[in-house]
Parts: sequence; structure tokens; C-alpha cells
Amino acid sequence: MSEQAGEKSFAPTQKRLQDAARKGDVLRSRELATAAVMAVGAAWLKFAGPWLLGDLSDALRAGFIWDRGAIDSFDPGRLMVYLLGLALPPVLVLGVVVMASSLASQLGFGEGRWVGENLMPKASRINPMSGLKRMFGASGWIEMGKGLAKVGLLGTIAWVWGRKHLMEMLALGRGDLHDQLAFGWDAITSLLFALTGGLLVIALIDFPIQWLRRSLRLKMTMQEMRDEHKESEGSPERKGAIRQRQRQIAMGGVAQAMREAQFVVTNPTHFSVAMAYDPDKASAPIVLAKGRGEKALAMRELAAELNLPVLEFPALARSLYFTTRERQMIREELYVAVASVLAFVFSLKRGEKIARPEIEVPVTLRFDAEGRLDPAASA
Repeated sequence: MSEQAGEKSFAPTQKRLQDAARKGDVLRSRELATAAVMAVGAAWLKFAGPWLLGDLSDALRAGFIWDRGAIDSFDPGRLMVYLLGLALPPVLVLGVVVMASSLASQLGFGEGRWVGENLMPKASRINPMSGLKRMFGASGWIEMGKGLAKVGLLGTIAWVWGRKHLMEMLALGRGDLHDQLAFGWDAITSLLFALTGGLLVIALIDFPIQWLRRSLRLKMTMQEMRDEHKESEGSPERKGAIRQRQRQIAMGGVAQAMREAQFVVTNPTHFSVAMAYDPDKASAPIVLAKGRGEKALAMRELAAELNLPVLEFPALARSLYFTTRERQMIREELYVAVASVLAFVFSLKRGEKIARPEIEVPVTLRFDAEGRLDPAASA
């Protein structure tokens, strides 16, 4: 029933999650980004405060100290440049730190992906119906609940902080300017740290909610599971094309050797060994080319095109494959076996009808498909 209705009842696969991430659908949390920005900003204000506070004090001192020379040569532009030179460097550093923390939090939370398409204008963002659906749908109610919880928690934190520091705040303006600025600075940073803690609590609650919503959003139907499996595994036509391409590549590497060969010994499909014997060139038969798997199949197909005899002697094919390199004479222990095959091949070429020879491979040269010695193997 669920398959016919197209019900999304299967958890998203890793491929679906990766595809969604490439399109920008990743875990996101504004609360986490805000908390990260506030935490970094508060830490910077706490530890780099003397620098900014000293520059602000110099700026205030320069702005409120007047003498006869300042009046006679009053230049507001130069004064403004001087004040900006004092205040801008620490402020710019703070801005860069805050921007970097915001990007790092979002990229880390979003699997490290930067999706430029998210910056492009989308009609759905300005569509009134889409906006109403977001406002009054499940997503809108969740966001409203998060907003109310955020206001309630942060408001409570601010109220507790204000009640604790109320008397000190009322006393501002009665003491030394430097002490008042230092107190105000410490008060701001302590409030930011307290609010950051509240935002972190909200972010920790928001994370599993966002994870659950994304998982539900990316759930798959049975048909989608089948389509993805078919795509990942490949259709039979695609598999056949890949195998054909692999064989073509394999053929290209052994084509010249196969044209020189006189016959091919096979296992029958796992191994293929192309051989030739010319007493004027070598005193023993030579392995011109050998292969296993797709290459072995390619050699068989090429041998059929070249009308080369293909002889199935499994034990001999494995022994030749594992004991002889290409363009190398066979081992002396295999002379008798290969000589019997050669005599059979020459008889076929003369048109004679003779029985297929019985090949005996020495026990010490019998191998299994993995190249391990296999004394129990038979020809």
C-alpha cells in the first residue's frame, strides 16, 4: 500500500544526503551562528578590551581638550581623521573576527559546503503564497515557538543580570572616567557572555530539531530507493557498454601480440595465454600475451576474429600465466605439455582430425585461481 501511495517511509541514503547538501539543503541553525558570533565577539572584547578602551579614551581626550592653538588652527577634517585612525583599527578587527566566526559556524554546521545558488534571487522567496505557507505551516509554528523560547530565556537572563548590576549602573557618572569606562566595559562583556550561554542552550535544543526535520524532509519512497539503486549499480545496458569498453581497451594493448600468436590457452574464461613457437627465434615456445578477467575475455574475442585456435586447458593456462612473463620462453618443466598442444594445433591447421591431447602439468607447477600452489588441481 505504501509503495502505491508513494509514501516516504525510508530513511534517506547517504547519496541522497550528499545530493541534498550539494544543492544547499544542509543542517542550519541561526541560533548557533548568533551564539558563535556573540561568543567570539565577547571574548575579543574581554581580552582585547584594553586596546579598544585605550583608543576610545584617547579619542575622547582629543575631542574634549581645547587650547589656544587648537582654536586658532581649528581643522575638523584633520581631527575627524585622527579620531577615525584611533577607533577604526580595533573595530575593523572585531568585524573581521565576527564575520569569520559566522562563516565558520555555518560552514561547519552545513558540512563545509558553500552553495552559491543560495545567493541567487528566487521567486519563491517573494511569493506571498509561499510566505503564508511558511508562516502558518508546521515550519512557521516551530520557528514561532523557537522565537518565544528565545525571547523568554534571553529576557530572563538579561533581567537577572540587570538586577545584579543595577546599583553599579545607577552609580555611573559619579566617579573617575577611566574607572567608569572599565566598569561599563566589564558589564557589557559579562552580559554578552550570559546571553551567549542562553543562545548555546537554544542551539543545543535546536540541533536535534533541525536534524529531525531534515531527515523527514529527505525521506524516500520505495520507487526512489529503486531508482537510486539502479542509478548507482548501473543499468544492464550501461554495464554492458562498460564491459565492452574495457575489452576494447584490453584488446588495444594485446592486439599486436595476438597477431603474432599461433594459439591461445584458456582456463576457459578467467585466464588466457597467447603463445607462438618459431625455432629460428627461440629454442622454446614463447608467451606473447597473457591476461585474466576482462583482458582474458578480450583476448578470446580477438582470437576469434583472427581465427586463432582457442584451447581450454585450465591447469596449463594457470601454470603458464603464473610462471612466465610476456615475451618470455616457457619453463623447461612445461615443454612436454606445450609440445603436445603445439602438435595438436599444427594437425588442426593441416586439416587432420585427431583426438584432443591429454595434458599433464607437473604437480609443482599447478596453481589455483589466486596463484597458490594447488597439487590437487587437475588438467
